[in-house]
Order: sequence, then structure tokens, then C-alpha cells
Amino acid sequence: MDIYKTIISRRTIRKFKQEKIDSEILRKLVNAGRLAPSAANIQLLEYLIVDDKDLKEKIFPNLAWAGYIKPEGDPGEGERPAAYIIILADRKLNPAPERDIGASAENMNLAAQGEGIGCCWIGAFKKKKVNKIISVPENLSAELVIALGYPMEKPVSEDIRKGSSIKYYKDDLGTLHVPKRRLEDILHFNKF
Repeated sequence: MDIYKTIISRRTIRKFKQEKIDSEILRKLVNAGRLAPSAANIQLLEYLIVDDKDLKEKIFPNLAWAGYIKPEGDPGEGERPAAYIIILADRKLNPAPERDIGASAENMNLAAQGEGIGCCWIGAFKKKKVNKIISVPENLSAELVIALGYPMEKPVSEDIRKGSSIKYYKDDLGTLHVPKRRLEDILHFNKF
């Protein structure tokens, strides 16, 4: 799959097959994340892979999933992630690491897509509880959780006109629809 096709085919996945992801693939995803751009090349991010069953069960209730379609957007029993990659930052090195985190997460998402693995990045989670569960050192803080697994669903994107609702939804067949603003409504050349 070429990079553009990978990008346009990627959708957030929240329902996962209960199939283990090989640890070498997880390492490969983190490697893709670590090679993302970093402001001033400070490289303040660290990563924790969680694929231990007990730890996954402790982390899961501390995550907020699909807010627009709660609770049917949440993974149920038998649909939960096979692994998590938690992005941690040292905010003393840079108090605003969001750009580094976003670039790293997107690299990992695209690398995962290339491996046939679905992702859901989750910024809405109980940080203090997750930090405690995974024994994060004082200089670091969990900033983003990426849930991973082989997809059990196939969300679709659909172009919407300016002013339409951006809220994703499930249709009567359970397919997740993700509205995206049309290119012609957001693209400008040289001036407005």
C-alpha cells in the first residue's frame, strides 16, 4: 500500500479481534513514533507497550472512548484492544509537547495501518490512575494512549458540506460513519 492510500484508508478502530500482536510489530510501531519530528529535536517522549492481560484490564476502565456514540461506541467484552502504546512526556524538557505527541502518534497509526492493525488514540483518560497503574516515574507523565488490535469493524468516512454535523454515528447495520469536511470547503490557494 502506498503512503497516500494508507493515509486515506485509515479510520479510528474501537472494536478489536482478540488476537495477540507480535512484540516485534509493537516495537516497529514505537520505532516509527520515535522517528517523528521533535521540536528543537529535544526528543522528550518515551513509550510504554502494554500487552499484559492484567494491566490491560486495569487500564481499560480509565479510558474514555467514543463520546458521540457512548456507550455503543465502547469496545465490549471480546472487542477490547490487544495492546496499548502509551506515549509519555517529560514536560520539564518542554512544557508543551503536544506537537511532538501528535506527530509521533500519527507515525505509529500509519505504521499500524500498514501492518493491518487498527488504532484508537485516546487523550481522554484518567491520567493519575493510569500513571499509577503503570508505575510512571516522577519525571514523566502519560499523555496519550493508543489502543491497538486487528480490526473487527470497518468505519467509513463521508464528505460533509460546511455547516453539517461533524459527529460520527452508527447506522442501523452498526457501521460507524465518520463525517469529514470536503476538500473544496477547506482548501485555499495563495489567498482567501
